[in-house]
Amino acid sequence: QVQLVESGGGLVQTGGSLRLTCAASGGTFSNNGMAWARQAPGKEREFVATISMLDGRASYRDSVKGRFTISRDNAKNTVYLQMTSLKPEDTGVYYCARNLPGTAEWDSWGQGTQVTVSS
Repeated sequence: QVQLVESGGGLVQTGGSLRLTCAASGGTFSNNGMAWARQAPGKEREFVATISMLDGRASYRDSVKGRFTISRDNAKNTVYLQMTSLKPEDTGVYYCARNLPGTAEWDSWGQGTQVTVSS
């Protein structure tokens, strides 16, 4: 059974930084896409960044480009999200997800980690 466990969230002031970690286990990940998504109170979940575990290609939503960096460590089945220049609008629960290769389906999700950016 696939398990994704996020950590690293917390309370930070505007302009601060946090590094989120997603530890994956119980399945295969080397050919999968992985992603970080977030959900703010009263809003829909949105994807923040994605990465191919196969070749490391990454993509970002426009609002985080230049501030967030997604990376992976295939040996550890771990995905990271380095967040800098944080803004109050970055506040939310951040989730890690795994994509089924060749599909648009995200079949596994973690429990989430809270990120709060104070103004």
